[in-house]
Amino acid sequence: MIDGLALLGAGVLGLFVGLAAGLAFRLSEREQRGVPAPEPAELAEDVTALLAVLPFGAVVTTPDLRVLRASAAARAHHLIRGDRVVQPVARGLLADAAADGATHVVEIDLPAPAIGRGPVPLRLHAMPLGARHLLLLAEDRTEARRVEAARRDFVVNASHELKTPVGAIALLGEAVGEAAGDPEAVVRFAERIQVEAQRLTELVGDILELSRVQSEGAVTAAEEVDVAGVVAEAVDRTRTTADARGIALESSGSGAVVLGDHAMLVTAVRNLLDNAVTYSDPGTRVAVATTPRPEEGVVEIAVVDQGIGIPPEAQPRLFERFYRVDPARARDTGGTGLGLSIVKHVVADHGGEVRVWSEPGRGSTFTVRLPLPPPEEEGDA
Repeated sequence: MIDGLALLGAGVLGLFVGLAAGLAFRLSEREQRGVPAPEPAELAEDVTALLAVLPFGAVVTTPDLRVLRASAAARAHHLIRGDRVVQPVARGLLADAAADGATHVVEIDLPAPAIGRGPVPLRLHAMPLGARHLLLLAEDRTEARRVEAARRDFVVNASHELKTPVGAIALLGEAVGEAAGDPEAVVRFAERIQVEAQRLTELVGDILELSRVQSEGAVTAAEEVDVAGVVAEAVDRTRTTADARGIALESSGSGAVVLGDHAMLVTAVRNLLDNAVTYSDPGTRVAVATTPRPEEGVVEIAVVDQGIGIPPEAQPRLFERFYRVDPARARDTGGTGLGLSIVKHVVADHGGEVRVWSEPGRGSTFTVRLPLPPPEEEGDA
């Protein structure tokens, strides 16, 4: 799973480096043809304009490191003070670029800008810009490092979760071999193998589904989707499990149309229903209600249960991958801990949000809010 913002930032950085290299070549070519070069204080208009919109720090200096132009991000990182580059590593990098005419790159960690925040990781690029200028680019790597840390955590957590059913199947397989002379034991162990295999299948399926909805451009072709149809299909897919647990499923509300992916929205609502059924007691009910709110420009899909409820301290973590409020109950019911994370990403991909209300002993309500299409202008076809 690759973070699209990280790729975009890298692409923009590469584009700017290419433009800078091209400009340097053109300036050098002008000098070789005998065209007078601009004074050090002058910069081409396209470079000045580009500096103003760059999402990362950029500084243009003279060979003696006097600052001619600096973006707001460069000043925010305290790389410069007045008209001088004051960050020691940045000064050294620019001096090296001035000396050998090559591009130099290094990664550094700036001190934390405020109490409670960690150091700021920067990737510094220093290069000549023509014959009379130097360019320093400072790429903030905070988001990239966060994405990489999240990726590592996901691999570790997924590996840990997969080990449980895989280990159980291995042990049960050994037990079947040892109980070859006891038909009742073989049947009992075989049933347990089927349970663990089903849990493994669901876990792998949820990992693949989460990977899909987190990928860039998961909603590739938005179409008009009937919300009532989404809810009806999700309820139908959940009914067998609810009936087996003695839980009544009810649905109500008005219809609405949103733009998005029908299958992904069914997955989100079904995960909410599965979660409600899992954490409800037999004899209770789970209701799903659809409420268009045109004055707010959204339609709400609320899933209400009469289950055990969620402690306030656990609610901020509900949508984390592999997080379980009650791990013991999740093991008994086969929950993977990925359902709500999938819901969050599907809803975000559709431009919406998901809210939760819950009190221990009183149940929970998860509300998905999806944007309605803008009303058609009079005279539109």
